[in-house]
Amino acid sequence: MGEIILVRHGQANSAANDEESYDKLSDLGHQQARWLGDYLRDRERPFDKIISGSLRRHRETSAGIGYGDPVIDPRLNEMDYFNLGQALEDVHGVPFPGPDEFAAHVPQVMEAWHKAEIMGVETFASFEARVTSVLQEAATPGARVLCVTSGGVIGMIIRHLLNLDPTRMAHILLPILNSSVHRVHVIPQGPILAAFNTIPHLDQPDRAHAVTHY
Repeated sequence: MGEIILVRHGQANSAANDEESYDKLSDLGHQQARWLGDYLRDRERPFDKIISGSLRRHRETSAGIGYGDPVIDPRLNEMDYFNLGQALEDVHGVPFPGPDEFAAHVPQVMEAWHKAEIMGVETFASFEARVTSVLQEAATPGARVLCVTSGGVIGMIIRHLLNLDPTRMAHILLPILNSSVHRVHVIPQGPILAAFNTIPHLDQPDRAHAVTHY
C-alpha cells in the first residue's frame, strides 16, 4: 500500500489583507513546522518523495520540517482567496470577512467560483484539475509521499476523494489547522482518505497555544 501525507503550512501572517503579505510564516508557524518535523522523524517510516508548493509559506514549512530539498511543484499552491473574495464583493456585494466571519463566507465563495460567477487568477475547474493531477501522480502503489501545501488544496483533494459538492468542500476547508496532517492510502482500488486534520505533534498541554486555524 502506498501513502500520501498532506501537510498544511504553519501559521502565516494572519493580519495580512493580501496574498503577498500573508505569504510568510509567523514565529509560531516556524515552531509548528519544527515540532512536526521532530514528530515525523520519530514516528514515521522514511518518505520516497517530498513535494512542496512554491509559495514562501510552503517552502518555509518544508525547511522547518527538515527533510532536505523537496521537489517544488506550483500545482500545490493555494487558490487566490483574497482575489476571489474581492470578486465576490464586486459581483454580489458580499464584503470580505473578518477573522470570525469565514464560516459564512467560504461556502459563498466556493459556490460562486464553481458556477463561474467569479474568478481570480484561475477558474474553479482549472484549480481542481491541477490539484487532482498532483494526487494522481503521487498515488503510486508502495510509495510514501509527503506533500507540503495549503488548506484549499487539501480541501480540493478531499472533494475529489469523497465527491463533495462545493458547499461541503467549504465545510471541510474551515476546520483545517496550521501544520495539520492528512493521510491518503493508495490501495489497488485507488486513493482513499485515511485521516483528516490530525495534529499529533501539538497534542500536549504546553502546546495548546500552538493549535491555530490562521
